Amino acid sequence: MRAHVLHLLLFQIVLTLILPFSAAYHIGVNYGTVANNLPPPHQVVNFIKTKTNINHVKIFDANPDILAAFSGITGISLTVTIPNSDIVSLSKLPNARSWLSNHLLPFLPATSIRYIAVGNEIIATSDKTLIAHLLPTMESLTLALHLANVTGILVSTPHSLGILSGSSEPPSSGTFRRGYVKTIFAPILDFHNRTKSPFMVNPYPYFGFGPETLNYALFNSSDVVVFDPVTKMNYTNMFDAQLDAVYSAMKRVGYGDVDIVVAETGWPSAGEPNQTGVGLEYAEAYNRNLIKHVNSGKGTPLMPNRVFETCIFALFNENLKPSVSEQNFGLFKPDFTSVYDVGIMKN
Repeated sequence: MRAHVLHLLLFQIVLTLILPFSAAYHIGVNYGTVANNLPPPHQVVNFIKTKTNINHVKIFDANPDILAAFSGITGISLTVTIPNSDIVSLSKLPNARSWLSNHLLPFLPATSIRYIAVGNEIIATSDKTLIAHLLPTMESLTLALHLANVTGILVSTPHSLGILSGSSEPPSSGTFRRGYVKTIFAPILDFHNRTKSPFMVNPYPYFGFGPETLNYALFNSSDVVVFDPVTKMNYTNMFDAQLDAVYSAMKRVGYGDVDIVVAETGWPSAGEPNQTGVGLEYAEAYNRNLIKHVNSGKGTPLMPNRVFETCIFALFNENLKPSVSEQNFGLFKPDFTSVYDVGIMKN
């Protein structure tokens, strides 16, 4: 009897030690289609559902074949995107209602749509017409959803970190670009606050590292690389510093309580000859460490104990992108084999 009890206790101890490390990590992905060799959407959806722990998919349009393929799929939500070219038109309510009727309503509620992203990195385009119509389009789509009695879909727009002015180090110094605070970001953040929709950002440590900060960008540094003398916070990875710089800018405008969603982030597994910090081992390190970090619930120094919805760029390598590095951001090849292992496969 004693031996049985001892074995049971040992088994429970082993489970306690193992379970935290074997728990499934969840992550979102950006499903881009700038390629001529990708499998059809129904095969992609079946692969995501049966083989991976991916629980959110962001697409860069409202492709009806992709929306239809996700019909009846549980446990995976979608972000659909309004192309930049449609933003001006959809700022008018009749056009927004028509777009909704033609592109989304036929697939609801069978397809689980969580967000509508209005364009992508509009502020970075410096197109004054697009920027001026960004918030009106977000407002018109939100009203169109309400008039169609659609609930559970939120409207947002993804921003590059170019929305911040100057240096974002230390993170507490984060501010929005000069001239955009009162006219653009305060009204957009007020919209998010009213509609309980998230502020979407695309942080890419890949675009911000130098030779001396590569490990800091890859989450591979256990040492403090950045100390913020204002907040007394320590930073061991660039991702946290970038998010906290965005948070600081939001808080400075009075909207620090608006949720942040990471709409894109990633690292290429191949690039141009002699390109520093680019390769399979770097991409695997960044994305694997990212997934562990955002699933840990640690949050960031200024936003502790939070799990940020995060979408890795990208699901597939896309062979029609303009440069070698842009073609190689994918977690998977078009034949569904892993480019490298980041720990999101089932079993």
